[in-house]
Order: sequence, then C-alpha cells, then structure tokens
Amino acid sequence: MVRVVTSFVDPSLPQLFLEFGLLLVGLGIIARLAQRFGFSAVPFYLLAGLLMGDGGLYGIDPRGILVPTLAELGVVLLLLLLGLEYSGTQLVETARRQSRSGVIDLVLNATPGVAMALILGWGPAGALALGGVTYISSSGIVSQVVRDLRWRRNPETRPVVSILVLEDLVMAPYLPILTVVLTGAGLVSGLVSTGVALTVVAVVILIAVRREGHAQRFIKTSDPVGVLLVVFGAAVAAAGLAGLVSFSPAVAAFLVGLLLTGEVAEVARRRLDPLRELLAAVFFAYFGLSTNPADLPAVILPALVLAIITISTKFVTGWYASNTVDGGTISKLRAGALLSARGEFSVVIAGIAAVSTILPGEFQAFVAAYVLITAGIAPILARYAEPVGWWWDQRPRAKK
Repeated sequence: MVRVVTSFVDPSLPQLFLEFGLLLVGLGIIARLAQRFGFSAVPFYLLAGLLMGDGGLYGIDPRGILVPTLAELGVVLLLLLLGLEYSGTQLVETARRQSRSGVIDLVLNATPGVAMALILGWGPAGALALGGVTYISSSGIVSQVVRDLRWRRNPETRPVVSILVLEDLVMAPYLPILTVVLTGAGLVSGLVSTGVALTVVAVVILIAVRREGHAQRFIKTSDPVGVLLVVFGAAVAAAGLAGLVSFSPAVAAFLVGLLLTGEVAEVARRRLDPLRELLAAVFFAYFGLSTNPADLPAVILPALVLAIITISTKFVTGWYASNTVDGGTISKLRAGALLSARGEFSVVIAGIAAVSTILPGEFQAFVAAYVLITAGIAPILARYAEPVGWWWDQRPRAKK
C-alpha cells in the first residue's frame, strides 16, 4: 500500500513556504514593473529584501535554510552562465589585452578602501579586507544588468567581462590569505590553500585552451534535459568541492562554464536561463534580507562617501578598458556603469570578517551599506549611460 504524506514533517515549513512564496510574488511584480519602465530590477530586488527582512516592514528571517541556500545557488548559476559565454581561448586573449586595465583597476579601486579603513581605525587587517570589498565588482549584477538591458553584443561587454574575470582570478588567492589574516588560521594551511587555488585556476584554463570543444564528446546536445542536469550538477558539485578546500565556489562555477563551449554551452544557456532568473532574484533580495535597517544610519555617511569615490574610479577603469573597442563615449560610460556595482564577493569578505575578533561589528554593517548603495545605483547609472553618452557626442563643438 502506498502511503501518501499529507502533512509537513517540520511544523515550521508552512510558514517558511508562505513567506518564500510571498517573496517570490513580490519580486515577480517588481520585475514586471522594472521591465515596463526600462530599468534593471536589481536595485528594486535589494530594496524589497531590505523592507521585508529583519527590522523591515514584514520581518522574513534570513537565517533559515531555504533562502540562503537558494541565494548561494543563485551566485553559482550567475557565474556559471558568465563562464558559458566565453571559451578558454577568448579568455586568454582578452585577459592579455586587458592586463594593463586590470592593474589600473586594482590600484584605483583597492586604494580608496584601504585608505578608508585606516581612517576609521581598523588597522592593516581592516585595510586588507575593505580594499578587497571596494576592488571587486559584482559579476552577478553585471551579468543580470547586461541581460536586462540587452547589452550582450555591445562592444564594451567583452572588455568588461575581461576585467571581471581578472578580478575573480585575483579573488582565488586573496580569499585564503584574508581568511588567514582575519581568523588566525595557520600560515602553512593558508599557503596550501593559496597554492591550491592558483593551481586549479591554471589547470582549468590550460584544459579550456588545449581541449576546447571536447565536452561535446561526453555531453549529448540531443538531450537538452540531460545537458541541464549534468551542467548545473557539475557546477554545484564543483562549488561544493571548492568550499571544502577554501577555494571560491563562485570562481569554481565560472571555471566549469569556461570548460564548456560550442553547442553544449548554447543549449545549457537556453535551459538554465529561466532558473538563473529565479535564483538571481532570490540572491539579490537576500542581500537586503540580511541587512537590518537599524544598523545603517551609523555607517551610511562614510559608506556613501566611499561609494561615490569608488564608483568614479570604476568609471575610470571602464573608460580605459573600453579604449580597446570602437564604441565612443556611450560604450565607455556603459562600461563604467556596469563595473560600479559591488555584490557577492564583497558580502563574502564581510562574512569572513564577521567570524573574526580582529575587526569590529560595525565593519559588516559598513560593507552592507556600501554594497546596497553601489548595487542600487549602478543599474540606474547603466540605464542613463546611453542617453548621456549620446548627448555628449552630439553636443555642439566650439569652433577653433
């Protein structure tokens, strides 16, 4: 006799499902309104999370299992699809072409965070942590905005992705080093983690370049459901394995996508895109859910000052990187706007700092405020970059 389960085993699940369902409905309405008015939905997802989280209007608890897990899967999926966009050969070529832009990006955008941490009295450890927060752009937000505004084939998109790739690769050794500094882990284990990170990245890129197209021998594109399960499963498994060895799960998912090219990558993108939309919305809302609005007033002013400075430095980075393509002022402004947002890696850095006794508790609130400001403003800047660039290019020129 087949036994049908008619009730929840965990009595808290009905409430959890109710809150999560209402969250999805709200995010769906927000997405529809944003699309109608031609904006990216990302800043509105963040605001919705802020209003519905701890200290907000409703009070959804972000510390449960469901929402944080889906948010982490959202990061994995966003970076997986970013990797699926490019082959290993393209990555190497664009990284070589943008190497100077990558150095400029590091110097211009890490320096303000280092300076602010020292001004606030957080010392060298705080400088290392906040420098990483201000340096790394949000690959997740960039990929979402590119999709929302249909900028995938724009001339500036590839230089922007090259900058993001270089930043993500820097995170591979940076995160283990930061963990050693902030948590007091052993020097030997920190060096091992860093060595493993660099080795994995180098091996995967080498395979992607030397064995491009070999994935199609093992994954049959005639079975789209099989492609969906295998590719997504491989990315999630790689992310889990990466976490076990102190490697970035997001970078691991990106590297999985990098190994897949051609028809396999195209089929995987089509199948995973709707799932990406769902989990990305949850991920961005989770930023807001995890932030208590009561913690923000004390840090909002210095966070706003730092956000203005580092948005400006990202525009300089984007302007310089876009010199390699023919897109004019519009492309340069779009590139700067895309790079302005900070997101998933900045929150990861704040999470490492949260378990440390070295930095004060206000560090996490500061990072939350900073991320919310940049992640909220960047998509709006992207929306208006094109008309501003067009106006600048068409303005009357003074006669000599």
